[in-house]
Amino acid sequence: MTATVTTERSGASAETAVQVVGEFFDAYRARDVEAMVDLCDDNAGFDYIPFEAWGRQRVVRGEGKVRGVGKAIWDSLIDAFPNLTNAVTSMVADDYGNVAVEVHIGGTQAKPFAAVANSGKPYWLPHLFVLHVNEEGLIDNNRAYWDNADWYQQLDWMEVG
Repeated sequence: MTATVTTERSGASAETAVQVVGEFFDAYRARDVEAMVDLCDDNAGFDYIPFEAWGRQRVVRGEGKVRGVGKAIWDSLIDAFPNLTNAVTSMVADDYGNVAVEVHIGGTQAKPFAAVANSGKPYWLPHLFVLHVNEEGLIDNNRAYWDNADWYQQLDWMEVG
């Protein structure tokens, strides 16, 4: 059994955090990666828990910094799904800058993405984002969860190991 311990850390007010995160998803919906990155602190953490892209020599995981792996994943995703969009269904914030967001993300595949061959099919998938907005009003941590098996099934992609 594992336990998760959270600590209170300083951050933006709930109102500011919701505004910043709302702007982030507006930019995402507009497929404006530069605006998404500009809403993030220079050293913002990035952790897309289920993301893995297997290559011949290495495995790329969705873990690192927004301005590095995050920007690369967002650019690649938008390139592969040029009509990518999102719909925020729930957003909850506290007065420490923490924001939990339920959002559906989807689009129609036009190119391969990571290990997923181009199926030309659409997907629509619920995601949970947990973000933190610092006292300067910038996102300094971006973590996301989704069901890869459901995503792969929607795109008719079956992994063969």
